[in-house]
Amino acid sequence: MEDYPLYPELPEDGKLEAQKLIDGFKDKLKKAADEAITEMYCDVAVFIETDSWQNFRNKIMSGLKDYGNPKIRSDYDFKEIRQTIYKEFRDEIVEDLNLDLVEEISSLKKQLESERELNRMRY
Repeated sequence: MEDYPLYPELPEDGKLEAQKLIDGFKDKLKKAADEAITEMYCDVAVFIETDSWQNFRNKIMSGLKDYGNPKIRSDYDFKEIRQTIYKEFRDEIVEDLNLDLVEEISSLKKQLESERELNRMRY
């Protein structure tokens, strides 16, 4: 380094002090990185994972529910999936649909009775 007087070599004590400063900086940087990663992992990662699964579930459910959506149908062959499910579980599906209809009828009866009661009170 004698050829470059603007870049003199550090004396041994100076090198040790510089190395100590660098090591201290590394430790601080590692600590900050650990805290940031821990915060990200504990506070944010759960929501990212949950959101990703929710988006995936919504896409699958849309495909299973919507027979006429070509945007979804082009990615997955949901028609075949629905047909297979129906073929394999027809009796269970029909029974579930009947139970759904019974619940709907009951709900509509209650709603109709409430409306009738309101109309009686008005007149």
